[in-house]
Amino acid sequence: MTDIMEFMEEIDLNNPELYLNRELSLLEFNWRVLQQTLDPNVPLLERLNYLCISSTNLDEFFEVRVAGLIQQIEIGDPYLEADQISAHEALKNINIRAHELVDEQYRVLNEVLLPELAQESIQILPRAEWSEEQTQWLKKYFIEQVAPVLSPMGLDSAHPFPRLLNKSLNFIVSLVGKDAFGRNRSSAILQAPRALPRVIELPEELRLHCDHKFVFLSSIIHAFADDLFYGMKVKGCFQFRVTRNSDLAIDTEETSDLLEAISDELTHRNYGDEVRLEIAHNCPEEMVDFLRNQCGMHEDNVYLVNGPVNLSRLQAIYSLVERPDLKFKPFTQGRPSGVSSTSDIFATIRKQEILLHHPYQSFTPVIEFLKQAAVDPCVLAIKQTLYRTGAKSPVVDALVAAAHAGKEVTVVIELRARFDEAANVALAARLQQAALPSSTPVIFSV
Repeated sequence: MTDIMEFMEEIDLNNPELYLNRELSLLEFNWRVLQQTLDPNVPLLERLNYLCISSTNLDEFFEVRVAGLIQQIEIGDPYLEADQISAHEALKNINIRAHELVDEQYRVLNEVLLPELAQESIQILPRAEWSEEQTQWLKKYFIEQVAPVLSPMGLDSAHPFPRLLNKSLNFIVSLVGKDAFGRNRSSAILQAPRALPRVIELPEELRLHCDHKFVFLSSIIHAFADDLFYGMKVKGCFQFRVTRNSDLAIDTEETSDLLEAISDELTHRNYGDEVRLEIAHNCPEEMVDFLRNQCGMHEDNVYLVNGPVNLSRLQAIYSLVERPDLKFKPFTQGRPSGVSSTSDIFATIRKQEILLHHPYQSFTPVIEFLKQAAVDPCVLAIKQTLYRTGAKSPVVDALVAAAHAGKEVTVVIELRARFDEAANVALAARLQQAALPSSTPVIFSV
């Protein structure tokens, strides 16, 4: 112990070389996630899933971490982390590494995963390979399912560039000719509603000896965009996506009602400041510059991608393809000894202590414990902390049942569980509505 203490005394804890930059470390973690896509010991659809996870992680990284650095620079905040890297320097290093990461994501998709999926009779069909029958079916799908919910926005002095929804799928369309009102249009913006699936599976009779054939929504819109602009010719149609600052700006010390403040902020989350612009790699340079200028983006924050601008939407393929051989084997969780689905948990606890080891053991005994507590006449109060729950949570059902049974139920809810704020606001409202006199106080935590 003495030797250790002497060694520690010799270390200069103010030396910045001893510390890792938080943002850069998170980016490197995402590289490790992406490396799982290249591991041949990981089932193929799980490797596709890891690619999607790396994309989702990167989205959140820009929405919060990069957005925070940009804000720090804008307000002139000189605060440095222990590594003594400035916000400017951190952003510079992030831009270099993030571009490398994005390039690798699309290389893995196009050169590794898509060919291997095709070998397993799972194919994503590019427009150039559509048969006449497939084209007719997709045309019908576009007319009936897609076109009615699309609203092209022509760009001119009276119709400026719109403020687009965070991470929405958009298209910039280059046009020639006059619209139905006789007005000259050179370009338009097309936003795809989130209600539309981004991956569409062809019916069995059109798969041509392939188990699964999919088409990207973006490919369908590209193919039939002419139908949306009557009397005009589409010269080009290119997808793009804007990522915005999604961190909630709330001063907890100045806010008297945290629930109301977060609810108000959530309405603005999808329209924060731009922090990243992703554009199809084949988009002409002048259109790239136009989009960049309209979004107020520096060149470093523009990403040209060879594929769908939102890779996370490929997770739909994982769900649609029933191939257990290409997925991880299901894991069956165990139960602690002496605790069955019909056990009286209170009686068991009186006899012995119960140790639960999650996730290797089932969470079901905890839910059963709450359910039994909700109806047990000897239980007077339940105190619970909730960080994240599912949309239909049996834990919340048990707490509501306990409140209705007249028990003292106290719930601490983490309202700022990042990107689950809306779900937790709804959860808080449900618990408050379930409250009876002197029952179910909800305490909000940040």
